[in-house]
Amino acid sequence: MYRKIIVAIALGGLGRGEDILRKAGSLLDEGGEIIALNVVEDVPTYVAIELPANMLEDAMKDGRDRLQALVTATGVAAAVEIRNGPPAKAIIAAAESHRADLIILASHVPDFSNYFIGATADRVVRHAKCSVLVERHKI
Repeated sequence: MYRKIIVAIALGGLGRGEDILRKAGSLLDEGGEIIALNVVEDVPTYVAIELPANMLEDAMKDGRDRLQALVTATGVAAAVEIRNGPPAKAIIAAAESHRADLIILASHVPDFSNYFIGATADRVVRHAKCSVLVERHKI
């Protein structure tokens, strides 16, 4: 099936992250690799001035710890990676740098705002150079 899978997991949706991590495990070739990825968004400069200087580092450490706990809880062998920046760009960059052949991410059912702003999943699907599996939230 797939040799290298990027599983993008939002910390606000760890339950969904568990589901897509397990799905990645079922799609992985023997000897393949899964990278559990979380992206910490950049804080605009005008907001960052009011925040503690080490906030980004703390958020990235927290993300790594929580993602590692999720990987351990699922029993799916996966490397943990934390990046920062715009989520869609960071997910695509991770897939390209790891030469992934699949990205898995969760998405919600689109609402009216997605037609103007666009969700992370929409951007990843449009711009990724590899296959993308979007796991929809079941209503």
